[in-house]
Amino acid sequence: MKILDCDYFVVGSGMSGLMTALHLAPAGRVVLATKQRLEDCNTNFAQGGICCVADPADTFAAHVQDTLVAGAGLCDEKVVRSIVSEAPAGIRDLIDCGVRFAKKEDGTWDLGREGGHSMRRIFHAGDITGQKCEAAMIRTLKRHSAIDVREQTMVIELITTRRLGLPGPSRCVGAYVLDTRSGEIYAVRTPNTVLATGGCGKVYLYTCNPDTATGDGVALAWRAGAKIANMEFVQFHPTCLYHPKAKRFLISEAVRGEGAVLVDRKGRPFMQNYDTRGSLAPRDIVARAIDSEMKRTGAPYCCLDIRKKGRTFLEKRFPNIYKTCLSFGIDMAKDLIPIVPAAHYCCGGVQATVDGRTSLPGLAAVGETACTGLHGANRLASNSLMEALVTARLTANRLTARPDRLPPKLEIPAWRIGRAVAPDEAVLVSHMWDEIRRLMWDYVGIVRTNKRLARARHRLQTLRREIREYYFDYLVTPDTLELRNLAVCAELIVRSAQKRHESRGLHYTLDYPQTVAHPHPTVLPGYPVRPS
Repeated sequence: MKILDCDYFVVGSGMSGLMTALHLAPAGRVVLATKQRLEDCNTNFAQGGICCVADPADTFAAHVQDTLVAGAGLCDEKVVRSIVSEAPAGIRDLIDCGVRFAKKEDGTWDLGREGGHSMRRIFHAGDITGQKCEAAMIRTLKRHSAIDVREQTMVIELITTRRLGLPGPSRCVGAYVLDTRSGEIYAVRTPNTVLATGGCGKVYLYTCNPDTATGDGVALAWRAGAKIANMEFVQFHPTCLYHPKAKRFLISEAVRGEGAVLVDRKGRPFMQNYDTRGSLAPRDIVARAIDSEMKRTGAPYCCLDIRKKGRTFLEKRFPNIYKTCLSFGIDMAKDLIPIVPAAHYCCGGVQATVDGRTSLPGLAAVGETACTGLHGANRLASNSLMEALVTARLTANRLTARPDRLPPKLEIPAWRIGRAVAPDEAVLVSHMWDEIRRLMWDYVGIVRTNKRLARARHRLQTLRREIREYYFDYLVTPDTLELRNLAVCAELIVRSAQKRHESRGLHYTLDYPQTVAHPHPTVLPGYPVRPS
């Protein structure tokens, strides 16, 4: 079996993965693996922008306070202050890569505002900010000879010293990976593995996430023994375009920031019935309000109304959204925009510090894969890309300042195929995939109950046993790996939700509608790894 040695192994090609690799490149050899193309990631679909205090009238303290309020009392205030104060350096990193953020005619930054923010502090590049950032980082990445990019590459399993049967505390020493084009399985041997695989939106039937968002990093880390935190807090984006031909297209929160109002299908506003902040309330409140209105009236969708802003403004501020809506026969300047909530962002993940440290030595986690304590029970709009930039920089600084070393003469055995044969019943994989996503949507969605969660957990445990049998009977394929990871994340979400006996932020349950006085993070231990 081929073994690839490197100083740093980064998994994922969104903003956190690319920026981590760029910061690490001057210090040693970096291997960056992504399971499809570099640009196939959540970052590429981000419309709104990146939070950063820049207006002279704004302050770090105000941004911190907005984040704490949105996080519903579960944010780690020290973490929030650290990340917010480091955001300007992250913006400079992107500008150094060639990103051109929007400016006003007087040369000052054209800052946007989104739900939950008390000030304008959103750096944007029109309404395709993520795409512009991703393209600039990829161009910069390709100029670095120290970065070995491996597209169409999936991590099968992390390799730990405990799994290898070595004495002492367990640590991560690399990974087994699959080249999905050739089918070759080889090992990456490294003292530093960084998970930046994004979220797990595909665990739900309706999501605005790309097909790559199957929770791979969280599942890999959990199986390797790392702690997982706050998985019950899944953010549903309130305004995903409702149209039979529109797959996962978001109407950015920035549209509401520029004056769009949430209304019913007859154009009647309803958000004031739920929150004094109206259509600019945080996402968890808005998503539940829309869900409530749809259930109360039986309507399949609600609407956004921004007709008052006019075509000239809309075409200039939201060119991509305006053009896309128009392609579906919706003129934002004349028509109400039909919307529904969809799974969008996981506030939980691998428990990690702001500099990426996890409970498993040798393993770091950044971006949406990690749970740093920034988001608490609900992510404030556009704080995610800010976190990705900052944690990438701080993680790289830590890893390069105090380089780890592998155990001496570490031997990694070949991947064991055993009696596995080529899969011949792909319909089983697709059926289990669909069942997981439907039961998560029906039982573990925006509003939950004890009975729904119990039903979901029981069925998921049965499905995971069936998936485990399939996994060991057949040769690994990308679909099998994603299904396995998806099932793990689904069960972690359910188990976390069952542990939280209150309603807080994104976790709302009819059985515990109250909010407790002294909340704590929900931490699940990693899988008890045994030597192979």
